[in-house]
Amino acid sequence: MPITADDPLYRLLAWSSPAYPIGAYSYSHGIEWAVESGLLRDRAEVVAWLAGVLADGAGKVDGAFFAAAWRAVSKNDEIRLDEIAALALAWRGTAELALEAEAQGTAFLTVTLAAWPQPLLAAVSRRWRGRAALPVAAGTAAGCHGVPLEPALVAYLGALVANLVSAALRLVPLGQTDAQIAIAALAPSVAAAASAAIAADLDKLGSAVPMVDWCSMRHETQYTRLFRS
Repeated sequence: MPITADDPLYRLLAWSSPAYPIGAYSYSHGIEWAVESGLLRDRAEVVAWLAGVLADGAGKVDGAFFAAAWRAVSKNDEIRLDEIAALALAWRGTAELALEAEAQGTAFLTVTLAAWPQPLLAAVSRRWRGRAALPVAAGTAAGCHGVPLEPALVAYLGALVANLVSAALRLVPLGQTDAQIAIAALAPSVAAAASAAIAADLDKLGSAVPMVDWCSMRHETQYTRLFRS
């Protein structure tokens, strides 16, 4: 069967592209301070750090929010979806991580509604006054557009990894080939995080990445900065 511009795969490729204009390149998720403080010095350390983010940090938590939002909008459960959206906005350990999630999520809604208009997504965005954490915005859009959950979630987490590796490429610095080797090495972690997110229970959700939060807080007062987080 030929793939067309209306195919869910085409939308998924567009939304997870680094070119999608949500400002992802502006955020390092605390990596800038981790490099400044000597915690990340080479490819192996970057891979280990991001594997932890996927297993116990934003990969785990945001993946669960993505899946929960997708399910809620697919069932047309407005009350549950709004509860998930509010919880995702509140679930941030630092001011900069909150900015990172909300600014990108809000931009995602704006751009997606302009380029890929969909009535249900438009109604949801109006209820939220255009504000959302990125995983909820992306999960809701995927559900509204009929993009299957599992590939959408893998694409979302893969885009998270690619963006953070891109930050590390500029900060450590890593070479272009080393960056791609890191992304390839993290494929099993992305798959595991996606599987865990699909099975996650928001009532039992938790994270355990204190060094990421510490680096994010230290980044707020870092003297010279390239990134917003």
